[in-house]
Amino acid sequence: MLKILIIVLLIAVAIYLVARLVQGRGGSAPRRRPEPPRPVGPDDDPNFLRDLERKRRKPQKDEPDPS
Repeated sequence: MLKILIIVLLIAVAIYLVARLVQGRGGSAPRRRPEPPRPVGPDDDPNFLRDLERKRRKPQKDEPDPS
């Protein structure tokens, strides 16, 4: 009974080591999921900043004159 247990244990260790070796090499090219584009805040968006600057320089017609 002890010999069978030792043989099973050795087979399990051998399978584990082979699996780790294959996993370490990568086997094939690792498949990574593409990262989703990160959200751009309004202060990072050049179009938003450009439009904001245009609005600041040119007062709206609907707004009363501040002076």
